[in-house]
Amino acid sequence: MLKQILPLFPASYSQFVDLFAGSAVVSVNTLLQAPTHAYDNNECLIELLNFVKQTPTDEIITGVEKTINNFGLSNTAKNGYAAYKSDSAAGLAKVNKTAYMNLREAYNSDHDVLKLYTLIVFGFNNQIRFNRSGGFNNPVGKRDFNSQMAQKLEAFSNRVKHMDIEFVATDFREVSPNMYDAFYYVDPPYLVTTAVYNENGGWSEQDEQDLLKMLDSINVAGNKFALSNVLSSKGRDNNLLMEWAKNYNVHYLDANYSNSNYQTSEKGGSVEVLITNFNK
Repeated sequence: MLKQILPLFPASYSQFVDLFAGSAVVSVNTLLQAPTHAYDNNECLIELLNFVKQTPTDEIITGVEKTINNFGLSNTAKNGYAAYKSDSAAGLAKVNKTAYMNLREAYNSDHDVLKLYTLIVFGFNNQIRFNRSGGFNNPVGKRDFNSQMAQKLEAFSNRVKHMDIEFVATDFREVSPNMYDAFYYVDPPYLVTTAVYNENGGWSEQDEQDLLKMLDSINVAGNKFALSNVLSSKGRDNNLLMEWAKNYNVHYLDANYSNSNYQTSEKGGSVEVLITNFNK
């Protein structure tokens, strides 16, 4: 979606605020070089992002490779798929399941940040997922730390080391809407979809209302915002968001699942949008 949303960002601002940073993919790909404040309420995620920013890239990669070796996980970058009697289509879930579970148990015991990154790499859809007790519980996935993943890590690590960026663990409600000449990018959990970030009551209608009020405050303060969200998904409409969005600019996005207009909600599709309080 970056190719669609980045051209809709404002041409100038003095500070960039990523209110729900997640993997920080938007923060590190913004077109302007401005001080960046990346927030997320997942403390383990923020710890990982700060570790990558502060640790030499080669040291990170060496640490990941050591973790892979210590737990006996696959290494297709070195050995190829044939060594594991598999291929790219079949994947490596069966090969890595036992080793992955051992790694997951170890991380839940010592909370080592390199173990967390390795779990994300080898986990289902590279997701970060915790249960109500705070234990990492994402199942094993099909891929491993292949050459493409290593290249992505290296590029991300090198990028954040050369940015004026801070990663902070906090709730969005604790962030000021009055930062000087700031542009706020907001990609929260979506009220009408199901994903790992809004499981177990992780995003409620009250959260949605609080966020929309904050965006109004950002607007009143004279700052700019862009909100990524979904108006409808699989027959469910976010009526609260639809009504609020009438006061702002709604850009309909094509997420490659036939969501370019509201009528797709009748077909069970999704309507993905970027809502802004400014005109490009």
